[in-house]
This record gives sequence, structure tokens and C-alpha cells, in this order.
Amino acid sequence: MAIEIEVFADVACPFTHVGLRRFVERRAERGDPEPVHLRVRSWPLEVVNGQPLDPEFIAEEVDEIREQVADDLFTGFSQDAFPATSMPALALAALAYDLDVATGEAVSLELRDLLFEQGRDIADADVLAGVAARHGVAFDPADPPVDRVHADHAEGKERGVQGSPYFFTPAGAFFCPSLDISRDAQGHLRITADAAGFQQFVDSCFTGA
Repeated sequence: MAIEIEVFADVACPFTHVGLRRFVERRAERGDPEPVHLRVRSWPLEVVNGQPLDPEFIAEEVDEIREQVADDLFTGFSQDAFPATSMPALALAALAYDLDVATGEAVSLELRDLLFEQGRDIADADVLAGVAARHGVAFDPADPPVDRVHADHAEGKERGVQGSPYFFTPAGAFFCPSLDISRDAQGHLRITADAAGFQQFVDSCFTGA
């Protein structure tokens, strides 16, 4: 029986991009006949924080992630193309899941790839329309159903989501399981790969342990 792993996250969160990519890589390595799918729910940080994400701050995080733990990712990221809002992209992903979990996952991953690997503005109407067309999702960029994003956020709060990304697996909940993130006394971002935490997370996803 196929398993779904729920994750509450913002499409513009670089830590989520790392976590989802590492999960997909591990899933491919396992080659299970019944793959574990990701159901990526909305955790809109601009709503959580009461203001849009700061492109300069995100660029700092991206630089530190690449330098410290993931030099294979964020190859085409552009601060200048960082979206003014993630709400329409999150709404598109929510609609994609109405088709099936595989389509929803594919759209969620493609949006992040466009932003972090290709340097595209995923708030741009033409970019969103292109993603929707490629996956057969009926979506109007001029009228995205942001109520779906707010509904996910409300549910996430009720379930105790602590940040982006926050995973719910058959054996427990995990906040950002692939990375250990902190700031030193001078305020510099310090990021290390959390191998033990990620393995525990993976075991929870694929074996329920």
C-alpha cells in the first residue's frame, strides 16, 4: 500500500528545497515498488511572519547552505528573481493535489526547481501558467485560490507545525530533518548536515520505525 508523507512548507524556503531533494534521492535509491509520495501542504511564511520574505536574507541562507552542506544545489538561484509572494505558487500546488498525489508532488518539486535551480520568478503569471499547463492543472494565475493556502496554514497551526519544513510520518513528526541550523555568537548562520536525524526521518517514512 502506498504511503503519503505530509510536509508543511513554504515553496520559497531553501531549507525545504534541500529536504525534499534529499528525500527524493533516497527514495530513488531504494527503488520501492510502492513509492512513498510527498503531500506538500502550505506553510506560508509571509503569513506566519506577517511580512514577505526578504530576498537578501534568503540569498544569505542559500549561500551558506551551498557552502556548508549542499554544493550540488541552488546552481541557478537569482536573488533578483525571488518572488514577491509565494501565495499563488502554493495555491497552484494545492490544486495539483486535487488531481492526484503524484501530480501534486511533481508540481511542488518543479516550482522549487524553477526558483532555486533555474532562477525563475515563481510569482510570475506566465511561469505559473506554464507549470499548470505541463501538468494538466486548471489554474488561473489572475485568480489563484489562496483560500486553500490559508486553510492549510490554519490546519498546520492546529497540528503543531513549528516551521518550514515540518514533516508528518507514520512514526512521528520532524522539523527540518536533513539539516542542523543555528547562529553563532556573532549571528552568522551555521548549517550542518544532520545525518542521524535524516536517517531517523527516512526510517520513519519507509519502514514506520
